[in-house]
Amino acid sequence: MEKNRSIAAGRGGLLNKIKRAACLDLSPPDTGKGKSSSKLSVNKVSHGFHLVEGQSGHDMEDYHVAEYRKTSGHVLGLFAIFDGHLGDRIPSYLKDNLFNNILEQPNFWEHPEIAIKNAYRSTDDLILENSVQLGPGGSTAVTAIVIDGKDLWIANIGDSRAVVCERGAANQLTVDHEPDSERRRIEKRGGFVTLLPGDVPRVNGQLAVARAFGDQSLKAHLSSEPDVRHVPIDSSIEFVILASDGLWKVMKNQEAVDMVRSIKDPQAAAKRLTTEALARKSKDDISCIVIRFG
Repeated sequence: MEKNRSIAAGRGGLLNKIKRAACLDLSPPDTGKGKSSSKLSVNKVSHGFHLVEGQSGHDMEDYHVAEYRKTSGHVLGLFAIFDGHLGDRIPSYLKDNLFNNILEQPNFWEHPEIAIKNAYRSTDDLILENSVQLGPGGSTAVTAIVIDGKDLWIANIGDSRAVVCERGAANQLTVDHEPDSERRRIEKRGGFVTLLPGDVPRVNGQLAVARAFGDQSLKAHLSSEPDVRHVPIDSSIEFVILASDGLWKVMKNQEAVDMVRSIKDPQAAAKRLTTEALARKSKDDISCIVIRFG
């Protein structure tokens, strides 16, 4: 995520420069796939993921979740991309804790939207309470929960994005939380939004998103309130793409859908998207999960 405060280059910047100068490879791609084989699922669910480290002068700060769990007589597909800034401690913490916090909400099965929002907020509170151990950084998040192959719950803060392919048409399920679009809320909290020539809008001249986990020094002006969407999964829903902004900075939603619609292997589809983003000179970390139905 190229959201790092302008006064900090991030951990590992010097090391990465040395590696490049010596023509050494950076971290190898993280890639894989899986599927739900449970008879509880109404529709078949399969997924693939591919993550590559960017060239923006810091170590890899993207983390992901892609797994299935059986609980309370249901099978859940849990998918997420956490795009960190100023280090990887916050996205690592989210990988280990956010879904547990969501599923432990007592009202999850009756009111998933409320449970997801409550868990996002309480998780952010825990991050802030442990800022000494977790550091000053933060992370965006896009999460997807597939329940029994028939219900999809999408939530996000920041600018990682979820896009669904419905009968070939791309439909963005998430909201890009850009500072300029939330200027009124930020200013009401005592903050400000800058837009310098050649740069993107930033909260207090530092962060390029208006919502994030962590970021204690900016928290008075940031929100951890997620946007939540519910999508019933029927025969019209083909697949969903979750990706960090390293992909979406260089690719439109419909372009991404058209590029991989004919690729039935979701891992191959995720790799195709990340490879294309690299070819288009995206410098940021690029993380992608493709979830196929049917």
